[in-house]
Amino acid sequence: MDVGRLRALRELSIRKTMAAVAEALYVSPSAVSQQIALLEEEVGIKLIERRGRGVVMTLAGQKLVERAENILSEIESAKADISELKSVISGELRVAAFPSVAAALIPSVVHQLAALHPHLIVQFDEMEPAESVAALRSWQTDIAIIDDLNMPTGALDPNIETIYLLEDVFNVMVSQDHRLAERPTVKLEELRNERWAIDTASVTYNNMLADACQAVGFKPNIVARCKGFEVTIALIRQNYGISMLPGLRASHDLEDVWVCKLLPEIRRKIFLAFRKAEKRSPAVQVFIDQITRKPGAG
Repeated sequence: MDVGRLRALRELSIRKTMAAVAEALYVSPSAVSQQIALLEEEVGIKLIERRGRGVVMTLAGQKLVERAENILSEIESAKADISELKSVISGELRVAAFPSVAAALIPSVVHQLAALHPHLIVQFDEMEPAESVAALRSWQTDIAIIDDLNMPTGALDPNIETIYLLEDVFNVMVSQDHRLAERPTVKLEELRNERWAIDTASVTYNNMLADACQAVGFKPNIVARCKGFEVTIALIRQNYGISMLPGLRASHDLEDVWVCKLLPEIRRKIFLAFRKAEKRSPAVQVFIDQITRKPGAG
């Protein structure tokens, strides 16, 4: 069986539409459809059923996807075996991480890797945790940096292994003219009458803010929903609203604002995730070694 066709079928079982698979594999939807049709012709049985704009796996499709998982895993394991025999670490390593942890950790890690292993190319993509795990499962990235808020215990594929990196604490960000400026700490209940500007990239964090506020007796008054941190911080600098942000983010690009420690603390744990079959890959290993040497990690 053609490995590319098996990969397309496996991807379709995860993403449910030809268009989504095409986007993930950088091909056209018609090419994906053709690969699936050729695979069905090869095995002599229907593997998918169309349901509206999406598809579902037939029993035969489900069985073949299970086998494809093992086949693709063995291929990656074989690549790792060969890579171990090389004296020079080279090739491409694909890494995905969400903005706050990426800004805090990735630049220095890739800088050090470039100096230590000049033949290794690190390809970085900014992704939210759920997106990066989907990319990891579909072989679109090799390493994903995730947190426990977006990926609760038990949500990961059994073929994915994680390594704990660090714990991060959320803070409150206000303008330098705000009444809380110069305060080292602030209690969440003190913020019931504040206006909030939030970054909508993560639904999980926004739900976490709403739940935390509700727990102390109020609903946050959200006056701005932004698709990026740049707009959020610009509004805060003008004292239009306040926001909550991870501690990792508090050390980057925060001129003209004040950051207060939030009480009670809201924490998250950050992990590095990769496919178990590639644990012995030299490229994966050197990345793990380097990132776990960062202050606060490991």
